[in-house]
Amino acid sequence: MTTSTLERDATSHITAVEQHAESDLPVGARSRSRAILGHGILGVLGLLCVLPIYWMYATSLRAPGDVFSLSPLPWPLSVDNYAYAWNTIPIGRMLANTLVVALVTALGQLLTGLFAAYAFAVWEFRGKQVLYLLFVGTWLVPFQVAMLPNYVLLLQLGVLNTIAGVILPSLCSALSVLMLRQHLRSFPKELLDAAKIDGRSSWSTLWTVVVPNLRPALAALGILLFVQAWNEYFWPALVLQRSNAMVQLGIRSFMGTEGNDWGPLMATAGLACLPVFALYLVLQRQIVNAFIRSGLK
Repeated sequence: MTTSTLERDATSHITAVEQHAESDLPVGARSRSRAILGHGILGVLGLLCVLPIYWMYATSLRAPGDVFSLSPLPWPLSVDNYAYAWNTIPIGRMLANTLVVALVTALGQLLTGLFAAYAFAVWEFRGKQVLYLLFVGTWLVPFQVAMLPNYVLLLQLGVLNTIAGVILPSLCSALSVLMLRQHLRSFPKELLDAAKIDGRSSWSTLWTVVVPNLRPALAALGILLFVQAWNEYFWPALVLQRSNAMVQLGIRSFMGTEGNDWGPLMATAGLACLPVFALYLVLQRQIVNAFIRSGLK
């Protein structure tokens, strides 16, 4: 037997002993260590995500002269930035307008998505798959491609510089159709057949059979659509032009060529985030279910 053969046998024996020793560890200990490692990684990632939000509120609560301080704790606390922002721009009216836009947009996308998804999932007609693919294909079209035609259409309708002009092009969403169609495809066909045998029309079946059983999915999707509409900036800025009718546009009042007024800017941004934070805290389970039920993770 050669020396290299002996070395290979010794190495394989040591590896086998190490694997046997690892297998002797209790299953609970291994799972516990993995859980601790996983929670540690998630904790670090969570802190990295929360840090910009914390710094925003910390900056808004500093005294005007301490805005550029690098201290992690804003002390002494001051609400002067909030008072200045509230007195400089009509934040209350802006928040109300933004709420109207977000609610109407989310409701419109939810209704059109429900109707289209019901037709694609339940009805059988010629060219359904082609039409569905074309409809979903609009989701892949960048917003900048449709921006100019929508702008020209709003100009011809005479609704530029109005809240209605912000809402109208956003009343339909391919995302809502995609998500609701997946839910409706898994909907029990027996219930639909029973409603048809009972003599109910498609309209009656939709509202008395489908919608009550689809309420969790509709609630979760509605929340996601609301948050998306609330955070929109570019399209309202284009339609409303120089008007600061929405809170996202009011933030730019504190931005200038000579520099940004960071204290009031951060205070306005913090106020704009509060409604979304409150919505998430109250309905966080539905928001998480929206990703889980739709297959998005």
